[in-house]
Amino acid sequence: MKKFFKIVGIFLLVMIAGIFIWMYSNLRDQYPEYKADMKVIGGNAGKLSAGFAAIPITPEVPDKWTDVNDDAKYNPKDGDTFTDGNGNGVFDPVWIAGFSNSKAANGVHDDLWARTMIVDDGKTRLAIVSLDVIGFMNNDVIDLRKQIPAEAGITYTIVASTHTHEGPDLIGLWGETPFKSGVNPTYMEYVKKQAVNSILAAVKNLRPAKFTLAEDLVGAIPLVKDTRTPIVYDSGIRMIKAIDSETGATLGSLCGWANHPETLWSKNLLITSDYPHYIREGIEKGVFKGDSLVKPGIGGVCVFMNGALGGLMCTHPSLAVKDPFTGQEFKEPSYEKAEASGKQFSLLALTALEKATDTIHSGSISLVVKSLALPIDNQMFRLATALGVMHRGTTGWMKMRSEISAVQIGVISMVTIPGEIYPELVNGGVEAPEGNDFGIQPQEIPAIRDMMPGKYKFVFGLTNDEIGYIIPKSQWDVEAPYTYDRNDSPYGEENSLGTETASILHKNLQEIISELPNK
Repeated sequence: MKKFFKIVGIFLLVMIAGIFIWMYSNLRDQYPEYKADMKVIGGNAGKLSAGFAAIPITPEVPDKWTDVNDDAKYNPKDGDTFTDGNGNGVFDPVWIAGFSNSKAANGVHDDLWARTMIVDDGKTRLAIVSLDVIGFMNNDVIDLRKQIPAEAGITYTIVASTHTHEGPDLIGLWGETPFKSGVNPTYMEYVKKQAVNSILAAVKNLRPAKFTLAEDLVGAIPLVKDTRTPIVYDSGIRMIKAIDSETGATLGSLCGWANHPETLWSKNLLITSDYPHYIREGIEKGVFKGDSLVKPGIGGVCVFMNGALGGLMCTHPSLAVKDPFTGQEFKEPSYEKAEASGKQFSLLALTALEKATDTIHSGSISLVVKSLALPIDNQMFRLATALGVMHRGTTGWMKMRSEISAVQIGVISMVTIPGEIYPELVNGGVEAPEGNDFGIQPQEIPAIRDMMPGKYKFVFGLTNDEIGYIIPKSQWDVEAPYTYDRNDSPYGEENSLGTETASILHKNLQEIISELPNK
């Protein structure tokens, strides 16, 4: 009997040791020598070039299924059944990210894209890539960069996510269960390959260019609801239209705005980029009323970049959106509502471009990039990382590698944020409500846009990483009494790295922005 217990004890010790080794391997730094840090200060203004490309990253959805109880979760115990589209005898799910686990795609509504804008001043070549995914973590960004051939001549690559809640899980949190990653490694590699192909195609398409700049800072406010006090938006539409200096043809455009692409909400089972699909279609091809063209598009490739959408900025089911031509209101989640939102936005953006008076004929690129190690205070994030659900590793003890950057091209400045930042941190309006957990006044001052040079200030969220919500420390609220007379803690904190994230980012952004020439 003693021998039996000894064998069992040894077996348990070996098993426990194996678990610890496995968890340690999940936590290891995947790129221990990597640093994104760089500083490039542009010289005298010279000729600029631009190139654009759009390459699809739409996943295959081989199997369709029947949702017996209409809960948008695939569960055979509920009686859900599937059609074996590829004939391999098993269900091959594409897990949709953003709302819940077990949400398997049931087809494709519209393509997802890797869209790229290249800007080159003859010395520095900047690649701006927008992916129709919920998020793309920093380790995957690094891996993508390493796949770009040296001959492409890219100085720095910005990889942003539109944050669609209707695409495949590339973070890991929305798999079959909370303890199983929803990332399909084959699809992940496909996205990286297609993103690289998009960059290479945009490089091949480089042409001498001038940039027309436009903005509408208030017109899109009715399309978004701020679901958390204080009510502060990042509602401005900011546009760059790149025009071939020799032929006058439109090469493409870059469009910045801030809104969660979750108009279809939690029951949608089709792969879609949500409202960005309709924005890009409208800006490129024009806005139609039925079959009649009402507002011509500008052509080229439209690259959509999301902004400060923390808070939570979204086209909420309680917010009605009107069709700009018929006046019909859409409140419940639907593709008609997403289309109406996209049409309204496109009309605003195209009108702003028609009225634009600022054009850059020459310039130089200044660029400052900094790697960061952000503490992971969120216990669920720690567990997800240790279990390999979030396959990104750590740097040091429970710290997450991330990065920020600042760019200036004449009157244009850009700042990249590695997550879902609250608009009050970007545009001002941070509050210190009674009941905040630290009893402190606002810490992250001045607002990020107030620190940025130039007239046209683009803030790109979910860029080069997805670290979750970035919340002002003086608004942090997980302990009673709750702020703004709430009955419970608000949503954002449970999906944030922790209380210090905003302050760390703000301090480091202030440092790198100050290094730009600020002319």
